[in-house]
Amino acid sequence: MQTDIAIAQSAEILPITQIAEKAGLKPNEILPYGYDKAKIKLDPTISRKKDLGKLILVTSINPTPAGEGKSTVTVGLADALALAGKKTMIALREPSLGPVMGMKGGATGGGMSQVIPMADINLHFTGDFHALTAAHDTLAAVVDNSLQQGNPLNIDPRRIIWKRVLDINDRALRHITIGMGGPTSGVPREDGFDITVASELMAILTLSTDLMDLKARVARIVVGYTYEKVPVTVADLGVSGALAVLLKDAIMPNLVQTLAHTPAIVHGGPFANIAQGTNSILATKTALQLADYTVTEGGFGADLGGEKFLDVKVPILGKTPDTIVVVATVRALKHHGGVALADLNNENLTALAAGLENLGQHLKAMGRYGVPVVVAINRFSADTDSEIQAIKDYAQAFGAAAYTTTVWAEGGAGAQDLAAAVIEAADQEADYTPLYQPEDEAIDKLNAIVTTIYGGLGVELSATAQKQLMAFKAQGWDKLPIIMAKTQYSFSDDPKRLGAPKDFVIHVREFVPKLGAGFLVAMTGSILTMPGLPKHPAALDIDIDETGKITGLF
Repeated sequence: MQTDIAIAQSAEILPITQIAEKAGLKPNEILPYGYDKAKIKLDPTISRKKDLGKLILVTSINPTPAGEGKSTVTVGLADALALAGKKTMIALREPSLGPVMGMKGGATGGGMSQVIPMADINLHFTGDFHALTAAHDTLAAVVDNSLQQGNPLNIDPRRIIWKRVLDINDRALRHITIGMGGPTSGVPREDGFDITVASELMAILTLSTDLMDLKARVARIVVGYTYEKVPVTVADLGVSGALAVLLKDAIMPNLVQTLAHTPAIVHGGPFANIAQGTNSILATKTALQLADYTVTEGGFGADLGGEKFLDVKVPILGKTPDTIVVVATVRALKHHGGVALADLNNENLTALAAGLENLGQHLKAMGRYGVPVVVAINRFSADTDSEIQAIKDYAQAFGAAAYTTTVWAEGGAGAQDLAAAVIEAADQEADYTPLYQPEDEAIDKLNAIVTTIYGGLGVELSATAQKQLMAFKAQGWDKLPIIMAKTQYSFSDDPKRLGAPKDFVIHVREFVPKLGAGFLVAMTGSILTMPGLPKHPAALDIDIDETGKITGLF
């Protein structure tokens, strides 16, 4: 069996100018990055059609080591829609180097359903993440310089909440001490690193509607508090303009293509377990203005990326999905039902039935938004007809038809039934209803997420989190949307509780206010914002030869 990178390296890549023309972009509307990549200009004089096309949101069950293939199905579905004669585009997130060098893998799909140039996208791409890292750490340096230069803003070093970032999994940097070395080396204090995709600047990049909106959002970032507990913002530090300058190219969406030459916009990369998990507003809206069908995805499962797309992104985007596709595999569902990874190739209808409860909770959660839901069964060779039929029968009980796809092996040709179902569902009248209203109390928003989306009993706040909410209310921040920072492996905050547990509460240990992004992050369980490398990181398998050919990259 060929590897993903071998398939990508043998593919025909069309010049990006040709892909831009296919998408409806003129030569003066893109900035080519070599032969096969381009930035799409944000020039307000560029005309776009005002009526938006259909929006298809692809999400999934809770991920497992057995694999779900959400990105692969997203790409395959888009190629299938194109085969059906629909003008289609894809809007995806950019991969982080942390997982690429760690364990999860990239975000460009797989097999015959990939976005290319795969190696470029999974590595440095057009430099967006480097720009974000530089901008974030510039702000960190400015904060510490303010302390060094007499502390004119009266910042309390113990209450600085703006960490540094790096786009690599490095657990040794989670907690550090800086400013050591005497009076000329800064003010000693505790600090730490997050991964770049957890940066508020990443969230801002993906939620901004234009460069000036980005600049205004950056100015609202809270970096810490004074000794009197007054918030200190980027506007107070006076560097919102400088940070916007560093991000002026990164805010432009990136244009690439699939193996089948369907235009794809890949832009922004917040994780869904610690941030909002969606590609940029600009990427999605540009695709909607150019294509009849835009296929996008929410990171991780529907409990994370799906919910955040629907409750955080949709109000800013101004467009609700016309269809939601929930991806599942027989293998992953059996794993949720208690089957060990080594035994997943054996038929086990009993374990599958138990694991199907995970799919059921996701179908209930997505169904409550009033948008038609379709199930995509990403079929593996070991799956039996009886197992496939069990999933179809189960999904039907929730009013969702299920369709098998073989997009890894066949590309768009392996998702033609799914594409036909999506087209039919997208023509139905949706009645989108958000999970909560902006004026709802934070505690009510939290409980709505836990009880309705996760199927849990409710939320429990630590003493610290309770005090924070009281302080946020005094600041007028208490009505912001909620971003749950939670393990992706379980509906609960315990990654070992697979399937669909019912008797659990979500424990919020603290909140992180992100005023520039426009939400409150609820840190739950033991979730981390700087991952670590596994015992055998993917970096050990990646290599390059004298011709420049890369191997081991998936």
